Amino acid sequence: MSRQSILIVDDKPDMLEFLSRLLQSELDVDIHCADNGDRALEHLRHHACDVVVTDIRMPGMDGLELLQRIKQADREAIVILMTAYGSIEKAVESLKLGAYDFITKPFDEERLLHTLKKALEHEALKRRTRDLSRRVREQQVNDRLIGQSMPMNRLVETINLVAKTDVTVLITGETGTGKELVARMIHDLSARADGPLVTVNCAAIPEEILESELFGHRRGAFTGARSDRAGLFVAAEGGSIVLDEIGDMAPALQTKLLRVLQDKELRPLGADRTRPVDVRIIAATNQNLQDKIRKGDFREDLYHRLACVAIHTPALRDIPEDIPLIANHLLLRYNREMGTNKKISDQALRYLVERRWTGNVRELENAIKRALIFAKTDQLMPEDFDCELSVLPGSRDYGTDLCERSYPEAKRAILEKFTVHYMTGLLERTGGNVSRAAKLAGIERQSLQQLLKRYRISADRFRNRHLRG
Repeated sequence: MSRQSILIVDDKPDMLEFLSRLLQSELDVDIHCADNGDRALEHLRHHACDVVVTDIRMPGMDGLELLQRIKQADREAIVILMTAYGSIEKAVESLKLGAYDFITKPFDEERLLHTLKKALEHEALKRRTRDLSRRVREQQVNDRLIGQSMPMNRLVETINLVAKTDVTVLITGETGTGKELVARMIHDLSARADGPLVTVNCAAIPEEILESELFGHRRGAFTGARSDRAGLFVAAEGGSIVLDEIGDMAPALQTKLLRVLQDKELRPLGADRTRPVDVRIIAATNQNLQDKIRKGDFREDLYHRLACVAIHTPALRDIPEDIPLIANHLLLRYNREMGTNKKISDQALRYLVERRWTGNVRELENAIKRALIFAKTDQLMPEDFDCELSVLPGSRDYGTDLCERSYPEAKRAILEKFTVHYMTGLLERTGGNVSRAAKLAGIERQSLQQLLKRYRISADRFRNRHLRG
C-alpha cells in the first residue's frame, strides 16, 4: 500500500509551518501545504490526498466552500475543518456539509493527532475495501471471456490495462466475436463503472434520427420536435457510450462526433450554444475502416481519434483450442436455463472445433441452444448440431449464415448437412445395419462406410438404440 498523505490548507504561513512540523514528527505520512482554496483544489486535481485539513476563515474561498468543492469531486473525501473556539456554529455547519470532523483553535495537540490518526485509519480501511472490491470485480468481469489461447490472454490483458485509463477505444472484429462484451468489460473495470453505460447501434437508426438521438435537440428544431431532448451522450454523462457499427455513421455525423471528441462538448440540434459532456467513447465495428477511408466514406481524422487504443476480437477460427472451453461454458449456462443436464460428446467437440463458424461465438451459441432443444439423448452428438439448418428438399430455411458464404462454400455446407441428415435417417430406419442401409441408399457398402467415417457418424449408436427399443 502506498504511503498516506495529508494536505494542510491555511492562509497563515506560520500556521502551515507549525502544523507541517508537528505532523511530520508524529505521523508517518507525507505532508503537503496550500495557502488558499484555489491552490488546494489545483493540488488535489493532480495528487491524491488521504486527508485534507483546512482552516474555515480564509480570504477568497473559505473552508466551507472548499469543503463543498472537494465533496463535489469526491463524495468520500475526508476533510477536517479548523475553526476558532468562538465559531462553533460554523463547525456544526461543516459537519452537515460532509466534514469528517472539526478542531478548535488554539489546538489541543493530543486531540489533533488523535483525530488525524482516526481519519487516516478510516481512509486506509476504505482503501483496502476498495482494493478488495476491485479485485473481486476484475475477477468476475474477466471470467466473462472464456479461453486460454494466446490471443484471448492478450485480449484480457489489454482490456485490463485500457480500463484503468479514460482513453477512447476502437474495437474491431467480425460479427459475433464479442465486441459489445469487450466494451462492457472496459466500462465495468473502469473508474466510470458506477456511471451509466449506453449502447447505440449506428446502423440501426436512420441518419436523420441518429443525430437527435445522440446529441439531443431543442423544441422546434425540426417538425415534430415538441419538447427538448437531452440525447444519449447526456444520458451517458459520467459513464461510457458505445457506438456500435461506427463504420455506418453518415459523414455529417462523423464531423459532429469529431468535435465532441476534440472539445468534450456538444451542441444539440436547434441550440445556439454548446454544453460540456463528460463521457468515455468506445466505438466498435466489423468493417475495415481503412478501406472506407480510402474510398472516402470515413474521416481519417476521426479514425485516429477513435483508435487511440485499438482492440481486435479474434474470430473462432483463430482460437480453435478455445472452442471446447467456450462450448462447455455455453452448455452449462443453457442447461441451467432449460433445466436439462446434457453433455457434449468427444465426437461433437471435434466436430465443433473443425466446423467453420462464420458467425463466430454468436453462431456457436445458437447451435448449442438448438442442439439442447432437439437432441434425443443426454449426449450431444455431431448430428444434433445439424438441426440448425433444414436442408431437406423444399425447405426455405437455410440458416442465417449461409448467404454470407461463397457459392461453393454454401453448396458444400448444404451437401454436408443433407448427407448427415440422410445417413442418420437411414441408420435409424435400419437399426444401424450398414449393409441394409447401403442397399436402401443404392450405393456400395464400402462407399457408405466411407461417408459414415467422413462425417463421424457411429452406426453402433443406432444399433444400441434399436436393441433398447
